[in-house]
Amino acid sequence: MKKLFYCQFSILLLCATILTACGFQLRGAADLSFHNIYIQGATLSISKDLKKRLAVNEITIVNSPEKAELMLELISESSEKRILSLSGKGVVSEYQLFYRVLFRLRDPSSETWEAVQTIEERRDYSFDNTQLLAKEGEEVRLNDDMHKDAVREIMRRLSVHKAGMPRTAEQPDN
Repeated sequence: MKKLFYCQFSILLLCATILTACGFQLRGAADLSFHNIYIQGATLSISKDLKKRLAVNEITIVNSPEKAELMLELISESSEKRILSLSGKGVVSEYQLFYRVLFRLRDPSSETWEAVQTIEERRDYSFDNTQLLAKEGEEVRLNDDMHKDAVREIMRRLSVHKAGMPRTAEQPDN
C-alpha cells in the first residue's frame, strides 16, 4: 500500500515538475500599467465582456476622458459567414466564420490617437443538413468563442501598452 502511494506521489511530482519547467501557468490577472480607462465609441457585442474583464483586473472605467490614464475607442466590429467547401452534389459541407474588431488607444496627455488596431478571429466547421439544430448551436458557440478570444486579445494588447508611451510604426499590430 505504501509502495502504491509513493509511486502515485512520484508521478504527481514528476508531472508538476514538467509543467513548471515548460513555463505553464494559469491565466491570472493581466499586468496593466494603468488603473483607470475611458471607453468611447460604438457599443459592440463584446463591450459587456470587456468591461467585466477590466473590472476583474481592478481597472476602473471612468466617465470622462480627463479622469482617465488611458482612452480606448471601440470603432467597429463585423461578422461574416463564408462557404468553405461544397460536396460533389453542390451542397455546403463546410463554413468559415470571421469576426473582426477595430479599436485604437490614446494617452490623455497626447492629442493624437495611435494607429487603428485590428483583431481578427476565424473558425471553420463542417455542416450537415441532417443535423441542422446541432450545427446552428455549434455556430453560436463558435461565435461566442471568437468574441471571448477577441476580448482576451484586447486585454493582451492593453497589457503591453505603457502609459505615456504610444506605439510606433516599428511595433507589430498582430
